[in-house]
Amino acid sequence: MPLPARTAVTPTFRDGFLSDFIGLPAMVKGSATRVPVGKIVDFVISHPGDTFPRIDAVKIKTKDGMRIVPIAEVAVDRNGPLLLDAVPTIESPADDAALYLVEDLLDKQIVDVDGRKVVRINDLELAMTGGTLRVVAAEVGVAGLLRRLGVGRVARDLVGRVPRNLIAWNNVEPIHDLNPSEIRLSVSEGRLSRLHPSDLAEIIGDLSAQDAARVMGSLDDQTAADALEHLDADTQRAIIDDLGTERAADIIEEMDSDDAADLLGDLPAEQQAQLLAEMDAETAHDLRELVSYNENTAGGLMTTDYVWIYPHRTISATIEKIREIAPQTEFVYYLYVTDQAEKLLGVISLRTLLLARPHATVDDVMETDIVSVRADANAEDVASLIARYDLMAVPVLDDDGKMQGIVTVDDAIDAIIPDKLKRKLPRFTKKPKPPAHATS
Repeated sequence: MPLPARTAVTPTFRDGFLSDFIGLPAMVKGSATRVPVGKIVDFVISHPGDTFPRIDAVKIKTKDGMRIVPIAEVAVDRNGPLLLDAVPTIESPADDAALYLVEDLLDKQIVDVDGRKVVRINDLELAMTGGTLRVVAAEVGVAGLLRRLGVGRVARDLVGRVPRNLIAWNNVEPIHDLNPSEIRLSVSEGRLSRLHPSDLAEIIGDLSAQDAARVMGSLDDQTAADALEHLDADTQRAIIDDLGTERAADIIEEMDSDDAADLLGDLPAEQQAQLLAEMDAETAHDLRELVSYNENTAGGLMTTDYVWIYPHRTISATIEKIREIAPQTEFVYYLYVTDQAEKLLGVISLRTLLLARPHATVDDVMETDIVSVRADANAEDVASLIARYDLMAVPVLDDDGKMQGIVTVDDAIDAIIPDKLKRKLPRFTKKPKPPAHATS
């Protein structure tokens, strides 16, 4: 927003909060008197994408309407009015031509990445830096509200005793769009993606459905999947609806298979079919099977992400193979020994594997006294079994003893604790492609 050049008074502007200046009288500086012409109602920023945006003009309400004055042509004393060279004549720019601090930012929603929560801007801190007035921080605490209510003007000491809650403006993602409808939410993908999924989910859960989908859409598939797993079912469904089928399918594919199946099971049949049609064929096949199980059974809790091996393999070769697949899966506490028909023959813990002789074979050290469950086993019974035998996971077998999947301890706990708490618990498994890893 280019502003006409004028001969300016010597500019001075004190540091303070936006609320300190709004409502101050604006006066024309004469030789002997000061003539009131209006009052300050807002500040104008032409380049909001700056790290600390520069304030370019003051918006003044006059008897002739809204007018602006370039910031270089005004001065304000510590407790005095805004002083001008002349009666302002420049009309306010259109809403889509500039950013207004009061109109476009106050009470708007931002993501406080460091504090890991959604907050609203109650006030803005302004400061003179290098002779330029800039926005340096957002006040999101009670102190900002008190100042806006005018408490600071009649009881400054009272407001001074209220702790400030400031977010430095360089912790807010730069605002590149001057259209206020497009800057309600300001997030940093890089900083958000580094948060723990539970913290990220808490941020997303506090947003409107539209804004939540916008944040999810800005993340990579795996980060979005991790966050989605920690959200409640209603929020998951709302986000999936807003993301669109193709993008939603990509994210669901990266979820743990059991969590993905739970989500799909809550969706209408038509929408479920559309999402599965967008997925990798093998992944879609596994998820269709998982969705068919009751969610309160072992089948409904199990994941198809597990490591299986053949019994003839040596310990050293098995360890080498695990090194290859480790980046694709996080659950390698147990290795499940099967034959070529996928019938479970034994189990090896990671500890046993590491302590075994390198040239020994898997069938020399595997445990054949196996604790297992059927897919229709009650979820509480599965949790009790895991607790009784102090297991990290239990295999799920069909009637012929073939591997169907595993129920991990975290998913077993999920079945017996409140939803709010379960979303904060760590997850052991991350869904790779393909869903099960072989070391044949």
